[in-house]
Amino acid sequence: MRERKDEMLEKIDNETKKEVAKIAMTATLGATVITAPFLKGSKVMKNIHTGAGMLLVGFSLWHHFLYQADKKKKVRSNKDAEVKA
Repeated sequence: MRERKDEMLEKIDNETKKEVAKIAMTATLGATVITAPFLKGSKVMKNIHTGAGMLLVGFSLWHHFLYQADKKKKVRSNKDAEVKA
């Protein structure tokens, strides 16, 4: 089953992954902002706020690394072109 999920993720193109990451960042940021005023009133809200903040950081890192992969490919292709010239 694990292999099947990996195959499905490989089929999803990079642009779709970037969009999913942006949507996830927006949703978790919204949850963080909405729960902020209720931090003193409820332990449940505090836990939701903390969890949403951690997810926001995770999705932000994922989004960052999705863009880094493109830069590495471009740098390599430029270096290959310089070597051939």
